Amino acid sequence: MEERPRARDIGLIIGSLRPGPLNAITDVEGVKVGHVSLIKGSGELVPGKGPVRTGITVILPHPGNLFKEKVRAACYVINGFGKPIGLAQVSELGLIETPIALTNTLNVGIVADALIEYMLNLNEDIGVTTGTVNPVVLECNDGFLNDIRGRHVKHEHVFEALSKAKGGSVEEGCVGAGTGMSAFEFKGGIGTASRRIPAKLGGFTVGVLVLTNFGKREDLLIMGVPVGRELRDYGRSSTNMEGSIVVIIATDAPLTSRQLSRLCKRATHGIARTGGMSSHGSGDFVIAFTTKNKVPHYCAPMLHDIKVLREEVLSSLFRAVIEAVEEAIINSLLRATTMVGRDGHVRHAIPIDRLIEIMKRYRRIS
Repeated sequence: MEERPRARDIGLIIGSLRPGPLNAITDVEGVKVGHVSLIKGSGELVPGKGPVRTGITVILPHPGNLFKEKVRAACYVINGFGKPIGLAQVSELGLIETPIALTNTLNVGIVADALIEYMLNLNEDIGVTTGTVNPVVLECNDGFLNDIRGRHVKHEHVFEALSKAKGGSVEEGCVGAGTGMSAFEFKGGIGTASRRIPAKLGGFTVGVLVLTNFGKREDLLIMGVPVGRELRDYGRSSTNMEGSIVVIIATDAPLTSRQLSRLCKRATHGIARTGGMSSHGSGDFVIAFTTKNKVPHYCAPMLHDIKVLREEVLSSLFRAVIEAVEEAIINSLLRATTMVGRDGHVRHAIPIDRLIEIMKRYRRIS
């Protein structure tokens, strides 16, 4: 597969905060990401058979048993034209107790069932001596390139993604859940970025992973430059693009679920900086979690005695979220390669050479 650059590789320095060493969600210690990509067949769509351009991405907030050791979390619905599973309980209880899975719209039920099976295998007490489990699955519609009716992501693919989940560098672009996704009528998919808060404010890390499948071409902005207008006619396959975005935010800052909900809302600013507008047909969802202040399923004290960050320090985390979301979206575009899908539909990769020329002309890079 063609190796394409990330934003910073071509001199695009977004924001003022420094990224973590990998500039990825996995800069937050303990976070793991796993992908399985499904690419099969070509030509005319045969509903239920192919061509297949889809996949599964999983995010593990920590390497342990998430049901036994839950993480504090929050979610935010920017525009609710989507079909996620599990967000009601996350909103109500402020906890996540399974890996987070990303896939295509019509595969949500199968993926949720696989997550439940995975957690039941890990925890023989679920549904016997303790309660049930809340799988968290989010989605975007990859039907422009993929035979979405085929629901090709099966249990074994979810289990494979979970087994492959790791720290370190994160694959981006046409991978996992991003395999068949589009962004600004270019090829989109998975993107990631991170930011470090200055040591005097705690030295915390914020990491972001996005699944991009949204945006009209003319609206695309990169560092304020109207790149979409400059490239309005480049390899354009369709002008009918509303679409969706999923944003996952991780941090090691000790936050409450209420504070995490405030982080979620700041993702909107990062999306807007790239030209996203959350149209009527968008399913735009944000989840944030912290790896600190985990909540044990058993033996929890009657009163929780935890340390949480002062509210005044949150502004630095807000900036980190905004910058990381913006850069993760751009990375999802830059890292994606051109893909031909069902019925010969094409999503072209954003042209790097022309992008560099445009950014130089607007004096964003030298």
